[in-house]
Amino acid sequence: MDASPELVLRAPGPELIALPWNEPLEDWDETRVPLRDMEVGPSRHLVRFVEADGALWVLKDMPERIARREYDVLRRLGHQCLPAVRPAGLVNQPAHETAILVTRYLSGSWQYRRLFLRLPPNRPRHRARLFDAMISLLVELHRHGVFWGDCSLNNTLLTRDGQTLQAFLVDAETSEVHPDGLSDGQREHDVTILVENVAAGMIDLATSLERPPEMIPQLIDEATALPERYRELWDALHASPVFAFGDRYRVEGAIRELNDLGFAVDEVSLLPVGDGRSRLHIAVGDRNYHSATLRRLTGVEVGEGQARILLGDLNAHRDWMQRRTGQPVSDRAAARSWIDHCLEPGSARAHAALGGAGDPVQAYCDLLEVRWLLSERAGADVGNEAALAALGAGAPTDSAAKMAVADAPTGPLPRIPAEEPDDR
Repeated sequence: MDASPELVLRAPGPELIALPWNEPLEDWDETRVPLRDMEVGPSRHLVRFVEADGALWVLKDMPERIARREYDVLRRLGHQCLPAVRPAGLVNQPAHETAILVTRYLSGSWQYRRLFLRLPPNRPRHRARLFDAMISLLVELHRHGVFWGDCSLNNTLLTRDGQTLQAFLVDAETSEVHPDGLSDGQREHDVTILVENVAAGMIDLATSLERPPEMIPQLIDEATALPERYRELWDALHASPVFAFGDRYRVEGAIRELNDLGFAVDEVSLLPVGDGRSRLHIAVGDRNYHSATLRRLTGVEVGEGQARILLGDLNAHRDWMQRRTGQPVSDRAAARSWIDHCLEPGSARAHAALGGAGDPVQAYCDLLEVRWLLSERAGADVGNEAALAALGAGAPTDSAAKMAVADAPTGPLPRIPAEEPDDR
């Protein structure tokens, strides 16, 4: 029987193809393979990082059956544009009775430990942002019939998105895709797993950082409150209120509530239920309402959280233009002026103020938030100069801008050094 490796790559660049796929991952020689030393959380399997074809790839060694299952799940999540790492290949190594799952490295992402290692101790507001991101991810998966099975902080990567965090599924070993949707029992089971894993992860981190013991009950309380956060978001997306047909103004209110949460609306239906009353059903689309609106107005592509902030800045700039000229300003004119005079120069200055760390647009969002917070304290607009001076370490402690510390790199991606030959 041929024991040659079975190679399936979705991004078949020459350097990726040329890697020593016939050898066990643990035996790859750093003198021949461009391995990179990257931070990785606890894992049941060997995980290594390789730079090839101008990109960074994550390689995970695992049993062939589990690898195929995870590869299939990640492909299906990718087809549905769900927040998860993207699979790039699967290599079966029958000679070694194992397989290697290849995924694309999620640029700009980090694990929760990195954030809380760099923040002041016991900041509930920052933990709340983390929990909101986890709940949003779980609800989005459940809406598309995905049972996670091991939802935890360790299996999640985070990126910044305006004043929020965006969570991405990074481990789908135990995940299942149910095209007909999940039962209430399956969803509740996933939420229970989330509570247990989040509580354990936060307690473990607090212990390793030698936080005061009295902090532990607070962390447990926050974890046990996660089901309520989940139910609130789930119910908002699946509400089917009944009201008199003449009260159709309530449709607009329901749509606005969903838009405020960031969700687009695909379809609205009013179904008669008798006695002149109707049941409202809203087909909820993707969570991209603000980003789609900003893209339509300006052509700028950003995350949903960033778009919410930038739309507010765009509207404020348009109001300023109209007050200045005394004339209405078109969408196109407002967008062009805002990009030229606000977004581009503001992003460049904010990014420079943060030492070039992270994303320039995110830096501009941080600048806007810090400026607003400082202006609220001062009772007057403090302007950009004061806000620029306060960015980064000087940002208000509980502000989302404080999370910029997680974007600061620990250094360039170092090549794993080759061992010196033993001359003894």
